[in-house]
Amino acid sequence: MTYTVEKIGGTSMSAFDAVLDNILLHPASPYNRVFVVSAYGGITDALLECKRSGEPGIYQQVAKRDENWMSAFTTVKQRMMMTNENLFADPVSRKRADKFITERLDDAQNCITNILATCEYGQFTLRQYLPQIREFLSSIGEAHSAFNTALKLKTLGVNARFVDLSGWDNNLSGNLDTVIKSAFEDIDVTKELPIVTGYAYCDEGLMKTYDRGYSEMTFSRIACLTSADLAVIHKEYHLSSADPRIAGPENVLPIGKSNFDVADQLANLGMEAIHPNAASGLRQNNIPLQIKNTFEPEHQGTLISQEYQPDAEKIEIIAGKNKVFALHVFDQAMVGQVDNVGYEMMEIIADARVSLVGKEMNANSITYYLSGAGKNLNHLLYKAEKRFPSSTITGQWVALISAIGAEINTNTTLSRGVLALMNHDIAPIAVHSSMRNVNVQFVVKDDAYDRTIRALHDEFFTAKAMKKQHVA
Repeated sequence: MTYTVEKIGGTSMSAFDAVLDNILLHPASPYNRVFVVSAYGGITDALLECKRSGEPGIYQQVAKRDENWMSAFTTVKQRMMMTNENLFADPVSRKRADKFITERLDDAQNCITNILATCEYGQFTLRQYLPQIREFLSSIGEAHSAFNTALKLKTLGVNARFVDLSGWDNNLSGNLDTVIKSAFEDIDVTKELPIVTGYAYCDEGLMKTYDRGYSEMTFSRIACLTSADLAVIHKEYHLSSADPRIAGPENVLPIGKSNFDVADQLANLGMEAIHPNAASGLRQNNIPLQIKNTFEPEHQGTLISQEYQPDAEKIEIIAGKNKVFALHVFDQAMVGQVDNVGYEMMEIIADARVSLVGKEMNANSITYYLSGAGKNLNHLLYKAEKRFPSSTITGQWVALISAIGAEINTNTTLSRGVLALMNHDIAPIAVHSSMRNVNVQFVVKDDAYDRTIRALHDEFFTAKAMKKQHVA
């Protein structure tokens, strides 16, 4: 019998009736599976900060010593209790769910209060405690959803088991692999259904190491360490030829099959297919990854495997990232010294805690495409100007859009893509293709992001375009 490790995303968890009917109780036998669950949609944003807008949650308010952090705790508690009310009609189960999350939130609030009080003494600084605060706040959302899921399944006669990897009130310790092995050493998946927190407390600090991709790392390591036959991620949409919110749900097509090379390109653009480190573990252990739509359980979704190689050239997806900061360093004296400048710039970029999405260079200039918080990018720009006072350093907001496929003709893709953009009155700032024959990237003004996605999708995925691609 196939043994699977499956992850359920936060937006899907918020549609719990669909999760219950389409995933947890589908097929009839619930066993030989492990489920790693994310927090309900928006909860981790409220605990830390909004992933998209950067709006501060409890963690950011504590870090800035914003006195409103305690009222933010109250708001989060009300949201969690409302979720419990919607989930449990049975008053006994509702009381158990409320008690669990109330105790955890109260403990967290008391802990932060004590830390802040300690930091009033000159020998202690809040900065040294912030990583730990971020770690334990991260764990609360997943603990809430995992506990509720296990409890709900038990009321339905399923032998579900809440597996809390958060380290909140147990003795799990060591690196991530050790923590997972310890938690699973007495679990028999043929007789019980483990519901596991997406966050795991470990020596390396999951949030510090992988930031908001931590639940995918937990999922991946469980699949690898327990020798899963298949890893599955359930999302609220198919992995499609473009973002349906931009290209239109009626226009996009599920990808069907792909390989980890394509998954890596998507991860580099920040698309939530799977974290690159999580994908790496699955690839090394030859575990295929299936991405399924929560609301279409009979659809096979997308299967990503090491073995997949297309039998013809094919664009699989148009994907991109907006709000990218293009930092351009120009110096006429850089000729022959580009490597030295590049080395020092990479140190500045690493210190600024921003992500490098891409880079291009010529004899006397380098452009870095960066993603991160505005204040970090501004600090990086200041440090670069200070370090290279004789250079001309400029920055602008751009969008990166890629045409990606396991095997594509980069020359044809580049020429067709540029013509498609010009026909839609979009002037590319830069275009890039690589020898890997996996992606072609178009750099455009940030406000042209949506239009570029639609123009490229129309070019490569309308019926006429697909016919042209097949003929080519």
